[in-house]
Amino acid sequence: MLYLVGLGLSYKSDITVRGLEAVRKCSRVYLEHYTSVLMAASQEDLESFYGKPVILADRELVESGSDKILTNADKEDVAFLVVGDPLGATTHTDLVLRAKRQNIAVEIVHNASIMNAVGSCGLQLYQFGQTISMVFFTENWRPDSWYDKIMENRKIGLHTLVLLDIKVKEQSIENLARGRPIFEPPRYMSVSQCCEQLLEIEEKRGTKAYTPDTPAVAVSRLGSASQHFKAGTIKELSQYDAGEPLHSLVILGRQCHELELEYLLEFADDREKLRADVLADQEYFKPAPWVPPAEEEDSD
Repeated sequence: MLYLVGLGLSYKSDITVRGLEAVRKCSRVYLEHYTSVLMAASQEDLESFYGKPVILADRELVESGSDKILTNADKEDVAFLVVGDPLGATTHTDLVLRAKRQNIAVEIVHNASIMNAVGSCGLQLYQFGQTISMVFFTENWRPDSWYDKIMENRKIGLHTLVLLDIKVKEQSIENLARGRPIFEPPRYMSVSQCCEQLLEIEEKRGTKAYTPDTPAVAVSRLGSASQHFKAGTIKELSQYDAGEPLHSLVILGRQCHELELEYLLEFADDREKLRADVLADQEYFKPAPWVPPAEEEDSD
């Protein structure tokens, strides 16, 4: 059996009871270590808690060396641990499909993830549209395909969850080209850098999927003891220090319910300004009033 087990957001004890029972009976335990990290638990903490070794699985192992993970999984129990929920990333779905093609039984143990815990910022999950990922820009690579998804969300009034890039066990282009197994220090995108990139692409596109005055919510260390939220405009948050990682961002949609707004005001430095910014933003993409079609004149 292959078990895909969600670990939750922060602590070693965030794992479910069913997930812990599965892990403790497995002969091998892998920890996916590139889409996110468990903020309040180290590899050693997990090994002590589970009572067995934990193998770190980087992107290369999961995407290119999955056969190693699946070796003998038809004869023994293997656990693949994922921070958050197991199906939060496409590569994990691919691992499930690979296992099924080899007639390996799969059991998925779900857990809390950023996708549902983001409701802690006060915005209703029913009002979220497509989620996007913001990657680190480089000198020669500044992708902006996510812009169209924000535009689509905003046109129908929905909020956009922005997941911020992390770089763990990544090689520089030079070391990669030279085949040197030298890895860069871990990097975690901040809210301010994300907002700067948002503003850069809006200036480039110029079609106002959002503006510097569009309200947003900075989400810091969600699920940990130091989780924090800050509501402001994209421009204001581009100058905001959100502290230690991990960070996320939510761009508000036009349809911000009064209850959502009241909740958000708790996270604003200037409550009246935020209220005014949200009300002003609701005019963007506001549907035109319905006008009944003109009745055709009787020809008789």
